[in-house]
Amino acid sequence: MGLKVKRQTGKPNIGVWNIGSGVRSLDISQNGDRIITGSESSMIQVWNAKSGAPIGDPLQGHTDWVESVAFSADGKRIVSGSRDETVRIWNAETGAPIGDPLQGHTHWVQSRIVSGSCDKTVRIWNAETGTPIGEPLQGHTDSVYSVAFSPDGKRIVSGSADKTVRIWNAETGAPIGDPLQGHTDWVQSVAFSPDRKRIVSSSGDKSVRIWDALTGASVGRSFQCCLSTMI
Repeated sequence: MGLKVKRQTGKPNIGVWNIGSGVRSLDISQNGDRIITGSESSMIQVWNAKSGAPIGDPLQGHTDWVESVAFSADGKRIVSGSRDETVRIWNAETGAPIGDPLQGHTHWVQSRIVSGSCDKTVRIWNAETGTPIGEPLQGHTDSVYSVAFSPDGKRIVSGSADKTVRIWNAETGAPIGDPLQGHTDWVQSVAFSPDRKRIVSSSGDKSVRIWDALTGASVGRSFQCCLSTMI
């Protein structure tokens, strides 16, 4: 399988690499020097973002497809979520697992700490102890495919197969406002902008949308993205 990492429309690709079996998720480190992928082979691989060469051996421990991966903000840890219903934390330098798998979802896990699952819930975890914090965040009516903290850690955004984006209070777990609606297929990926003012989402409808993070209003027009993975 070829992984194509693209810039915005009209700009050249960063790279196209042959990375083997089907990739389910990826993330780029904050400094842009590493890419991590999770695959259908149940393994995680770290890559050199410039050369496309693998860094070290695959991270092994999951027993089913790895549906989501993410670097910590300082790049020292990796978090992964899998269809084996667990979330795992890894040392990004050595590839060694940190602690035991985080368990608590009742269906396979689609995203990370914070994590979302096909049980339609979002959970927040203590990254040091691996224990869940509070009750699951409930509101989506279908599988939760992607979640992310705001840069200040005060809000959570989630995207779901119910075609909506939701914003949550990270302290109380309460939903903030109504669901953001506009996509016509499952929402695969969500993220906050660095200034916390915008939310971006991508969907199976092959579009990317930008939202006002305070009002939930759509900002500008959605734009169509290619079939390959877009960063």
